[in-house]
Amino acid sequence: MRYDKDERIVMTLDAGGTNFVFSAMQAEKEILEPVILKVQDKDLETILQMIIEGFQTVKSRMPEKPAAISFAFPGPADYENGIIGDLQNLPAFKGGVALGPMLEEKFGIPVFINNDGDLFAYGEAISGLLPNINRKLEDAGNPKRYRNLLGVTLGTGFGGGIVSRGSLFLGDNSAQGEINRTRNRIFRNFDAEESVSIRGIKREYANYTGINFASCPEPKEIFEIGMGGKKGNRDAAVKAFEAFAIALGDAIANAITLIDGLVVIGGGLSGASPLFLPKVVEEINQAFDTVAGHPLSRLEIDAYNLEDPAHLEKFLQISAEEIPVPFSQKKALYDPWKKTGIGISRLGTSVAVSVGAYSFALTQLGS
Repeated sequence: MRYDKDERIVMTLDAGGTNFVFSAMQAEKEILEPVILKVQDKDLETILQMIIEGFQTVKSRMPEKPAAISFAFPGPADYENGIIGDLQNLPAFKGGVALGPMLEEKFGIPVFINNDGDLFAYGEAISGLLPNINRKLEDAGNPKRYRNLLGVTLGTGFGGGIVSRGSLFLGDNSAQGEINRTRNRIFRNFDAEESVSIRGIKREYANYTGINFASCPEPKEIFEIGMGGKKGNRDAAVKAFEAFAIALGDAIANAITLIDGLVVIGGGLSGASPLFLPKVVEEINQAFDTVAGHPLSRLEIDAYNLEDPAHLEKFLQISAEEIPVPFSQKKALYDPWKKTGIGISRLGTSVAVSVGAYSFALTQLGS
């Protein structure tokens, strides 16, 4: 459901480790110049007062009372009850802090807090990759439509979120979509995030070049080296992103086996997709071995790179056909070709999270 014509206003917060960025959205668009407050003091009371101050400043600049507050905040947390748990980058929250209830009491409006991976996926499902691909299918005359989406974010960490038929999937312990905890394909006793992250790329590049991790360039520079746009060890750069892609592809394959939908990738590292996305799709399409010696497809569905024109053209091909209904003159539409597509964020990660936060709040409030 779209809220691009809804007049209700929702106050938002982008809670980073060093800055809190406050704003407000209406009709799926930001309507205020963001209020940025730098997190200098790690004392809990100071941080909480800063959050209250940020929302008070935003509220004072709005033409009418907001309908809700909705934002992403780091976990672990009990998001449904608005309680933040033990945070690594904000240790003052240790022991659990009832942030949502505090804000509800201060502002007298509903407060919704979620994980950024979840809200990213929700935003892309509402007005990003999911409707974009469905429009392309419609334009191609293909009756197939997708209603499920796995969103993953790549950066300092490896995040995820799931949208199923218009609804954001919420787990019983606020631990849904935690794709980072899948097993690492390369290092069997590690989680996937050890390879699918900034530190994972830097570690691989440092290993291949024999340099110290501390002096390793950042992934953006490694990407430029790998693409031939910057001097450096190109072979090492390509191999570093290849290891990243293998671990990412394996994690996505495990997740999409259960979800059966499209996949959208966001986060700071998504800009390096020309170097890793083809390998991700190749990994997803790898076959399993069997005891009988016959290969077994990794998935029941074929994966396509939605950023590759040739892959996209094949993905959009019509494969549905009419088959007869037994003992009837009627026919039924049957599509034997099962497909999934993996693409890059259509909105940009920050915008997708904001759209997700706004839409989630209004969905919870109802019409």
